[in-house]
Amino acid sequence: MSIFSGLSTAKGTSDAVATNGTKKATPPKASIDTSRSSSPKHPENVDNTAEFNGDVSTNNEIPTQEILRKVDKLTVLDADGKAIPFKDIYNGPGIARRVLVIFIRHFFCGNCQEFIRSLAASISPADLLQLPTPTFIAIIGCGSPSLIPMYQAETACPFPVYADPTKKLYDELGMLRTLNLGTRPEYQRKALVSMMTASFVQSLKMLKGGKAFQGGDYHQVGGEFMFEPVDLTTPICAPGDDSKQLGAIGGNETESREEKRVTWCHRMKNTRDHAEIPELREVLGFEEEASPGHDVKRWQKALRERKGTGLSSTTGGSSNSAEKALI
Repeated sequence: MSIFSGLSTAKGTSDAVATNGTKKATPPKASIDTSRSSSPKHPENVDNTAEFNGDVSTNNEIPTQEILRKVDKLTVLDADGKAIPFKDIYNGPGIARRVLVIFIRHFFCGNCQEFIRSLAASISPADLLQLPTPTFIAIIGCGSPSLIPMYQAETACPFPVYADPTKKLYDELGMLRTLNLGTRPEYQRKALVSMMTASFVQSLKMLKGGKAFQGGDYHQVGGEFMFEPVDLTTPICAPGDDSKQLGAIGGNETESREEKRVTWCHRMKNTRDHAEIPELREVLGFEEEASPGHDVKRWQKALRERKGTGLSSTTGGSSNSAEKALI
């Protein structure tokens, strides 16, 4: 029985009851998404399970060290489904000292795919290796880890991708839920219809393997968080140390871990609200501007406006918000 025939049957039954003089029954409300996290509130006491028709009312407050100690115990999954502590994504043996963690939406989201394409076209792992302090990027989505290979292939993403299907990290770090598109960002360089069609085709290809509905929560939006050592003055390893592969999980577990904090972050207010590429390049420490996009007006806006809060060490210091986060 289809959804529509089921609704029709239910309506006919309730009408019949009403005709006989009995009080008309109220049909149950349909639910779009049932994948709610066990954490109903994010650190700023905003209900992150609420549905929003417009931009979500969030903020870019830097997560405190207390919050980081809590989320460090949570796990993400790699493409093989192996559970990895979140802390191992940005800290420990074989991991760059500075790591930008990007939270995307569901794995079929055309907006986020276009964002990752633009990011990959502007910043490569080789570019990151040339920075004074070892730096890397990691990406986390809220769908099934079995879709990670598809996502990397569709976006030409050279960075590691992980999955948090429970969305607990999203909740604890204050990322909310909405379906509002918002204004078109510069990083979206394809037409919306084209992206929607591509996303639909991707999901159709996954029907046979039963993965078409495992992309993740369509309402969930993400954000970007820069993790850096609390003390950058004492290097753990030189940028040219070939004994470690930046971004690789594992290594000598006996090596000490340095305490890290979030020095800059941005939480999305709608489904097309990732930080623009010029801002991310600035946060990462690149001095030169990226190659301009096709739309001059949107490119100039991306160069001029900043969405995130905090001050990365590469730009000379820490904001008050970042200092408070040390508590």
